[in-house]
Amino acid sequence: MRTPNPLTMKLSAGFFLPTLITASFLFQSPLWAQITPGQLGGGNLNTITTAVPFLLISPDARAGAMGEVGAATQPDVNSIHWNGAKLAFAEDNLGIGINYNPWLRNLVPDISLSYVSFYKRLDKMQTIGGSLRYFSLGDITFTDITGQQIATFKPNEFAVDGVYSRKLGDKFSMGIGLRYIYSNLAAGLDQNQQTIPGQSFAGDLSAYYRTPAMVMGKDGEIAFGASITNLGAKIAYSESGNTNFLPTNLRLGTTATAQIDAFNRLSVSLDLNKLLVPTNPIYARDSSGRLIPNPQGGWEIERGQDPNSKSVLEGVFSSFGDAPDGGLEELREINVSLGLEYWYNNVFSLRGGYFYEHPTKGGRQFMTMGAGLRYQVFHINFAYLVPTTRLQGGHPLENTLRFGLNFDLAAFAAGSD
Repeated sequence: MRTPNPLTMKLSAGFFLPTLITASFLFQSPLWAQITPGQLGGGNLNTITTAVPFLLISPDARAGAMGEVGAATQPDVNSIHWNGAKLAFAEDNLGIGINYNPWLRNLVPDISLSYVSFYKRLDKMQTIGGSLRYFSLGDITFTDITGQQIATFKPNEFAVDGVYSRKLGDKFSMGIGLRYIYSNLAAGLDQNQQTIPGQSFAGDLSAYYRTPAMVMGKDGEIAFGASITNLGAKIAYSESGNTNFLPTNLRLGTTATAQIDAFNRLSVSLDLNKLLVPTNPIYARDSSGRLIPNPQGGWEIERGQDPNSKSVLEGVFSSFGDAPDGGLEELREINVSLGLEYWYNNVFSLRGGYFYEHPTKGGRQFMTMGAGLRYQVFHINFAYLVPTTRLQGGHPLENTLRFGLNFDLAAFAAGSD
């Protein structure tokens, strides 16, 4: 049985901290560490649960405006998150990106995801890059069971990435990445158990291929991308021995780009995503609807497999066939992203997209839109999200404008000479 999350103390604002954080992740990514068995097996909802789901939040406004596609889109400084292999085909020699994403803005004003990234081309074949993402959960007031204030704390999580990308030909590249993850959600303030910040390391492996092709009767190119991200050791929030899977993710995608004429270019992208972690089983219940304890510990499983008995690699391989309801449920665990990007004269862009997740796996379904503008060494992007299904509490990015700013530092240096 997964131990309940250490964040179980009341907010002085009148609701529970898990409600705030679980809601924020459920609607952006159906992943919240240590959901108790009591929350599973009721109805058809069976979302996959992991720790540190902030690693899957779309960090940049460009991809955020295109339905969160990124496996095979045109490379940019934010490619580290989506597919690090793309950096080998980056057009500029040096770049930096800054992105800011307000979170749950309709509920609280101080939750946000910030993302800073850079890359540097070493030569015609090799590129290195790095990024820092920081997720702030705002100021939280902890109280004890009697309502007395214990402390005020600012939960936060961050990840530091490094990536190396190399061309293996004129059309193909591969990339490897390493990530350090830090998650401090309770700061030892849980009175029921000793909590510690969660820490782990993870790796990425990615590939990218693109080739000239006729698209819609016009000169263009077709690209394919694949990446496995966040493959690493389980993370723990206490010294009790309970650990949780990282959100290891498989992303496959393709992009078709048509150069309509000298000024107009149109790209269409499709991504498929699947989490490579165990699916929660369906737990058995008695006639009163209560979970049935297992004599060896935990709860009796009616259908599916016990995720706690699996190692990281076992979880990866079994994730393709461990859904309690078989192959159909496995297919439901694949999220689909579709994105469009139009460029005029390589200066102004319009973007749109759609993201679909099956209702039994979280139910995120939304349209996105945005724009981009290049001016000399600056490239600014905007994104806006419109939910197409009404989730309880709304989407955390609803009615929120996200923005990002990229710099071509090599061009800046050349212009200053």
